[in-house]
Amino acid sequence: MTTKSKTVLMDNNPGRNAQSYGIARELNTDIDLIHTPSVGVIGNKGDSQCYLGVQRKVETIHEQLRLRVGREAGKIKMRLVQPEYTVATSDGMRNGTREMRYSLIGREVTHDTVCEHLSASGLEGTIAVVACDKPPVGTLAGILEHNRPAIIVSDGPIRPGIDSVTGERLDIISGFQNAANADEALKKRIACEACPGYGSCGGMFTYNTMQTFIAVVGMEPLHMVSPPSDDARRLEVFPDELVTYLNAMVEKNITPRDIVSRDAIRNALIVSMSVGGSTNVLLHAPEIARAAGFANFAADIMSPEEFNYLSEHIVPVLTDARPYGNYSMVDIDEQGGIQVIVKTLLDAGLLNGNTLTCTGETLSEQIARLAPPAPDGRVIYAVEKPYKPTGGLRVLGGNLSTDYSAVLKLAGVEGGLENNIFKGTARIFDGEQGLLDALADAPDSFKNHDMVIVRYEGPSGAPGMPEMLDSTSRITTLCRERNIVVGLMTDARFSGGSVGLVIGHVGPEAALGGPIAFVENGDEIIVDLNSNELNCTQLADHAILSARKSAWEKIVAANGGIHPSCGIADTRLLNRMRRSAVSAVYGAGMHPDRQLWVSEPRDVEKTGFQPMNKFRPEYHREF
Repeated sequence: MTTKSKTVLMDNNPGRNAQSYGIARELNTDIDLIHTPSVGVIGNKGDSQCYLGVQRKVETIHEQLRLRVGREAGKIKMRLVQPEYTVATSDGMRNGTREMRYSLIGREVTHDTVCEHLSASGLEGTIAVVACDKPPVGTLAGILEHNRPAIIVSDGPIRPGIDSVTGERLDIISGFQNAANADEALKKRIACEACPGYGSCGGMFTYNTMQTFIAVVGMEPLHMVSPPSDDARRLEVFPDELVTYLNAMVEKNITPRDIVSRDAIRNALIVSMSVGGSTNVLLHAPEIARAAGFANFAADIMSPEEFNYLSEHIVPVLTDARPYGNYSMVDIDEQGGIQVIVKTLLDAGLLNGNTLTCTGETLSEQIARLAPPAPDGRVIYAVEKPYKPTGGLRVLGGNLSTDYSAVLKLAGVEGGLENNIFKGTARIFDGEQGLLDALADAPDSFKNHDMVIVRYEGPSGAPGMPEMLDSTSRITTLCRERNIVVGLMTDARFSGGSVGLVIGHVGPEAALGGPIAFVENGDEIIVDLNSNELNCTQLADHAILSARKSAWEKIVAANGGIHPSCGIADTRLLNRMRRSAVSAVYGAGMHPDRQLWVSEPRDVEKTGFQPMNKFRPEYHREF
């Protein structure tokens, strides 16, 4: 096999070679291949059910690689390296706690770990088994920066649970939405029955949104997304296919940046709209784009105006999926998988079918080979007769979101929009814990058309931008029980399992002096989906805004330059996030030169900062 490698180990130093020979012997591979390009498997690990199936798949793929490397004709002439794993926390087990600050940071830690392993080991071929929410994105970002042949495979979703009394399907969201229930026996039963087996969250939450995104963007075979984690295909069929695809990528020198193009990212965004996907996609897509070479998402990939136009007028929701619907990814798999969704969007002319994928085919060619069935009309719908007529996500500007970063999961809104407008009364909480305490101790204090504002929980303020699944689930339950509408807006973010009139990523964040910091209790908040704006009526008055900003600055100055409502950064990771996190509009990642990241996403010429795609394919920005 001919390779065009970036780094090939050519060394006669017996000190360095000693371990290379030793590893080759222990792995039962040819010791004469230690100077050839390296190939290996990596996996995501953590402390939840999401990760329980990963190691077995990694080991199975590793063994398939071992059987297929060698010097004989038809073998892959590469050096096999031992598997490596990244580490991350569990979103489900940490939501509503201070430890949730480490969730998004886990994406960054995974990125660092993948970067260290791929770069230091000089891997020329990588297969990555990914699980949970954030590690897949960190894995892909690290792979894109390394930019050598690689392929990603989903570990797979968990199967839904069954309530032993009602027979209804359950998942982790069922548990969160019953957190305020006074029936302790019911709560324990749901907790015990909601997550049987293993695998990542089964609804169209963040995990499945991003796995669908990664597949449509071209880095994962489409048919490997939907099957559950315990599906036999993941051990008996997929490993050999993955090795074959990777070998072809190496032979043809197809790299991740060849695959993750502008049009591929746009395709993935459109599919994310069509599945009513998680709001987190608007954090992860900019980070993936940055790693692929596109620094300014709005200028290089898709502007907020175009995103909203597509979501409002062009792209419908095609799935009846949890949390806004009834079914799980397992049901989608039974109806043909996400390839059914991709095909119906391709047939409707809504995707670019010419983008390259990791199988060596274009997106259209991969769909033609898979030949998925037509939408069943119950779980997956056709474009002509959609589940919902408009896309599931909307990006908001306005005087509370001057970054144009605020995002609403329209597919999950259950009420409160009259003629696409919500008018509410601000109720302020400087931190999520205060809201959780109020929901637990004084739920009757929440009134119809309150707009709860949780601030100082952004990337720098928390630090770590935690999800608020506990809060949103309690509010959803309260609203359903009392038949009222209570909105929630925050500079933090939401789980893909959140529903309701919830708006996250409001930026600039409060900790950095964003307008959300100047809202006061009783202010009028207007969500206008006709203009796609999030406004505070009082802050439209320049004199009021100026006075409140001045008062805020005095509090910050008296507290050593940081608002006292910000969380304590008492570990190196939290401190690193506080000091280096960029705005949500750029993905809320850790980047030490964040001052070069423009405060207004489309104002590139003003700063002279050149988008990374100008330097493709070999340029790597130093962070």
